[in-house]
Amino acid sequence: MTIEREALQALLSRYSVGPKHLSEPGPDQAELSLMVEAALRAPDHAELLPFRFKVVRGAARAQMADLFAAAARAAGKDEAGAAMDAERALRAPVTVAVLARIDLGHPLVPAHEQWACVGGALSNFLNAAHLLGYGGKMLSGAKVRDANVMAAFCGPGETLLGWIALGTPLRRAAGPSRKGGVEQALSEWTQPASPT
Repeated sequence: MTIEREALQALLSRYSVGPKHLSEPGPDQAELSLMVEAALRAPDHAELLPFRFKVVRGAARAQMADLFAAAARAAGKDEAGAAMDAERALRAPVTVAVLARIDLGHPLVPAHEQWACVGGALSNFLNAAHLLGYGGKMLSGAKVRDANVMAAFCGPGETLLGWIALGTPLRRAAGPSRKGGVEQALSEWTQPASPT
């Protein structure tokens, strides 16, 4: 098997692994830098950087847990629900916030192309994590719209998309089956018939 086929097989074996299925160790700084290097290879028109990542680890994890608990209370959850949200923030060994900064008035690159870059960066990041032996999953939910959570993570003009939970998978498996398959995701385009 060629190295290209081996790389493709490695990518095809990737699936999302949620925080409750992750354990220590998480990626170190050098490995996180490689993941970001992969993210930077997303299409970007060579002049825009419409995404940014913020690593949450160490003592900052407890601060994020407090933010999540406060957001849960603000959303009307009771103390048990707030405690559950706080606990979820602590499950993954490493959490990475994903931020987008879309320039709506850019004269050459429309917003939808910038969003495509953000999606490509996220995909490249998760693929690099997988190739380094880590599991991960993108998480979001109502917390991304909480004013205090947004203020804690976002800079001017940024949108909080969510968090990537990263760590060592507790077990290797084939992964869940995808909704649909190649047949549903790939079709041939034909020009529609002209109305007569």
